[in-house]
Amino acid sequence: MTTVVFTHGTGVREPHLGGLLAHITSGLAATAPGAHLVAYDWGGPHGARLAADGASIPAAPGAGTGRSAADPDESDETQEWARLYADPSAELATAAAGVAGHATPPGAAFPDERPRAVLLEIAARGEPGADPLAPGLHEAAAALARSPLLGPAAEALDQETLASVLARALTATVVAADIAADSPVQISGDVRDAAVAALAGRLGAAPVGTGRGPLLRMAGRPLLRLGSRYAVRRRRALTDAAHPAAGDILKYLARGEDMRQGLRDLVATLEPPVVLLGHSLGGIISLDTLISGPLPGVELLTTVGSQGPFLYETGALPSLAHPDPLPGHVPPWLNLYDRRDLLGYAAEPLFPGRAHDVTTDSRQPFPVAHSAYWGDPAVYRAIGERLP
Repeated sequence: MTTVVFTHGTGVREPHLGGLLAHITSGLAATAPGAHLVAYDWGGPHGARLAADGASIPAAPGAGTGRSAADPDESDETQEWARLYADPSAELATAAAGVAGHATPPGAAFPDERPRAVLLEIAARGEPGADPLAPGLHEAAAALARSPLLGPAAEALDQETLASVLARALTATVVAADIAADSPVQISGDVRDAAVAALAGRLGAAPVGTGRGPLLRMAGRPLLRLGSRYAVRRRRALTDAAHPAAGDILKYLARGEDMRQGLRDLVATLEPPVVLLGHSLGGIISLDTLISGPLPGVELLTTVGSQGPFLYETGALPSLAHPDPLPGHVPPWLNLYDRRDLLGYAAEPLFPGRAHDVTTDSRQPFPVAHSAYWGDPAVYRAIGERLP
């Protein structure tokens, strides 16, 4: 009888582990009725935990300061900037949506003529007071000058407000592009405000020195507050919920020998043939343990939705550095991954002739796809076909 040792992934603890094992046992019964499933529950003895009861988590806003926790730690302005970084045209769209439309008197200039002309000048020559936004400012100004929202917004807003709204839209567009490009350096709030003030002045606003003109009340702001300020205030609860998953990965990469030794000890008690089946971090633990030394009786390594190949390629796999080959004692390796699972990686291109990839399709989006393997019959068929 083949013994399949299942090594779970990050954040899995009882009672969820028991339900997962029942699912896998049922799936294997259809394709490998002779297999016996054994769990390696490393999460209990070796998984991450907040050893000092969360002493590293900053106190909630207002705690110990004499302020009420209801006082805003992040101003409404900060919330609005978060919204603008997500959608730089949000204020313009809000203003434009409130315009019923009216005829411009004969001979009168259209409200958007001057701001459009100034935007084109900024696109061509820039704005000295907004140099921290260069070079993205030129493209942002050109795009804003072409925006179909400019005309309706100019009809709805007075010159002062329109100038501030356009300045913020330009600034948010540049910052959002830097965020999308994963720029390692972002401007501070003070630098941002100075750029907004300079741009607003150029566009027709009276000098105010701060660049913090009143923001329009935008739709969706309560959701933004929930996503940002709410998260800050509930940081302890969110950390309690999330730390096992993130902490397990960090702890393994820093001090993973206990997890590997626990797997060795378990395998030593089993009659061969033995198959290691690891999901996510469990696959990394299984791979790493095999690389670090022979495990007598283990005839197949199976990883599912695992990051072992990625860690190897990036130089982060503890037991093997790229481009060193797999040691000869590592048994055949079956690696399954769903193309929609952003945490599943291919092994065969890195270890040709030693690893065999099988792609699956749960038809689920990420992150659901990362846990949907165990409800996919194709996964059990692929495993069952290769069990010794």
